[in-house]
Amino acid sequence: MNILQILPELKVGGVETGTLDLAKYLVRLGHKAVVISGGGELVKELESVGAIHYELPVQEKSIFKMIKMIPRIAEIIKKENIDIVHARSRSPAWSAYFASRRTGTIFITTCHGYYRKHPFSQVMGWGKRVIALSNVIARHMIDDFGVPHQRIRLVPRSVDLEKYKFLSPDKRRKDEFNVGIIGRITPIKGHLHFIKAMAKVARVIPRLKIWIIGDAPESKQAYKEEAQVLVKRLGLWHCTEFLGTQRDIPEILSHLDLLVLATTTHEAFGRVIIEAQAAGVPVVATEVGGVVDIIEQGKTGLLVPPADPNSMAGAIIKILKDPELARVLAENAYKKVREQYNVELMVKNTLAVYQEALTNFKILIIKFSSLGDIILSTAAIKAIREKFAKGYKISFLVGEGSKEALLRCPYIDELLVADFKGKDKGIKGLLRLGGELRRQNFDLVIDLQNNRTSHILSYLSASINRYGYDNKKFGFLLNHRIKDLKQAIPPVTHQFEILKMLGIEPNNTSLELWPSEDDKQYIEELLGAHWLSAQTKIIGINVSASVRWETKNWPLQQMAKLCCELGKRDLRIVVTGTEKDAAQAQALINMAGGAKIINTCAKTSVNQLAALMKKCAVFISMDSSPLHIAAAQGVPFVGLFGPTDPRRHLPPAAKYAVIRKDLPCSPCYKPKCKNKKCMELITAEEVLAEVDKLLL
Repeated sequence: MNILQILPELKVGGVETGTLDLAKYLVRLGHKAVVISGGGELVKELESVGAIHYELPVQEKSIFKMIKMIPRIAEIIKKENIDIVHARSRSPAWSAYFASRRTGTIFITTCHGYYRKHPFSQVMGWGKRVIALSNVIARHMIDDFGVPHQRIRLVPRSVDLEKYKFLSPDKRRKDEFNVGIIGRITPIKGHLHFIKAMAKVARVIPRLKIWIIGDAPESKQAYKEEAQVLVKRLGLWHCTEFLGTQRDIPEILSHLDLLVLATTTHEAFGRVIIEAQAAGVPVVATEVGGVVDIIEQGKTGLLVPPADPNSMAGAIIKILKDPELARVLAENAYKKVREQYNVELMVKNTLAVYQEALTNFKILIIKFSSLGDIILSTAAIKAIREKFAKGYKISFLVGEGSKEALLRCPYIDELLVADFKGKDKGIKGLLRLGGELRRQNFDLVIDLQNNRTSHILSYLSASINRYGYDNKKFGFLLNHRIKDLKQAIPPVTHQFEILKMLGIEPNNTSLELWPSEDDKQYIEELLGAHWLSAQTKIIGINVSASVRWETKNWPLQQMAKLCCELGKRDLRIVVTGTEKDAAQAQALINMAGGAKIINTCAKTSVNQLAALMKKCAVFISMDSSPLHIAAAQGVPFVGLFGPTDPRRHLPPAAKYAVIRKDLPCSPCYKPKCKNKKCMELITAEEVLAEVDKLLL
């Protein structure tokens, strides 16, 4: 793998050390390690282990400078053939994120801090995988930044045991007690509380030495001066040393008898703790953030409340006055560090995250309406699953009214439902739904709906690859698109034109539905109540195409005439429809006289209707979803077309007939029309003749 890590600078610190450790082992294991930073004293060490370094001012927080960095980072990604971009800090993460999108490279983040809930911090939750150093940070990213738990991976910081020599407390010289605090001199590190605690310790422990390792950034020099003044005021100046920034932390730790971590806010992890434990130095730490993952109270260290000098002093005195306790704490802690926080384990776990990100892909298919079109998409769904099998998770975004058709679809892993009449209504609802899709972090979106709403949702998903038709319905929001030439081609073929961009050919265009055993049993009981024998042939008729599309409907007079003729041939007729079609169905029954019609309007769900159609010898319908259901169940059908073009809407099937009148005004695609001749000219005799052919 070719891995690019990006961080503000390569100076002394936990983030920097972790970056260096990972780069070293990546090279050792045969991977390419590339680092982008603003430079620093660790660059030479990084390059000495075989890693590649690019110095860019990525530490700058100016939005204009971050934008300026995007093409330069993208250029490095292409030049080094990077597989994964791993961002370790917020400022460079923004530039790295957009450079990753520009190059189609996987983006991963590591959260090294307990970030303030601020828009600037959001980018740390945008990785395909978000690495958290501790359980507290993982919970923080989930609760405060909305990162789905399935994208979080726990990889604690580590310590390179090759650099540290364990020396038990009972083997250290006892002519004086050295207590140290290591870290940047800033208010959140709790130096003032530490100094106050040490004033109490100094009254009890003779020959005490206090080491303050680390320096204050330019913006915190006043705080450092405040700490120095406090040391003098408490009479500790003679035994306190401000040692500034130290490169050789293992050497410092070899001279300490105790390390104190006095952080007052959530600590992401506390790398200095495991470094001290690797060297055999007992630790007293405040009970904050990820510290509780490292220290087991009374077993591997002592925990005290934050900003509590009295408790801190008591814990320090307890360890310094009890050599046996110090030895037990140090030995237990070293064992835990060796087993859980060694650098080899960190590298192994990080590589596992990389490998998972490279091999596990999430695909979103968008098709939320209408029911007939959902059924028409089943051939495409199957083809997508056959193309993307192992390692791919396929989700399908469907409308509330059509979801039942896909409830048992074996080709998708997750069914997402859009409720455009409820919670997803309007612009606010659309943005909310887009946010949900974005949090899912899809690698690829296939837009089979191809309207404005679906194109907007495709874009809002923030997927790197978005496929669909380039039409006048915001098609420009897709970055992989083909021209919709409005050709009169079959609907399934039309969908496969998109799939061809993914290397998927229309080898099998048959449709499917998946009624359950309960659905089939329900239909058996429904038909059984009408004294139908197993030998009786059933002809299904869909009484209405659509309330909105009046022009699609076949006149009831012709339908009644057909029913009468079918009844004379000892064929049973089943009428299907929705609750809105109940009045028409009853009118048909009244007009058909002696024909024994079974009215199932509003008595079946989609899958129950599929089970019912399976019982039919022939099914008759206008251009509507029942025609597609019949095709999906392999039932011979007669399709009656008027205002729409069968070349564009006819479902694929083995046995079928199409009746359409070739009028100058047809197809008009008008939901309403004054004369409706295209449907009125279709006679019962014509339909009956086609039924006879299909019954042979």
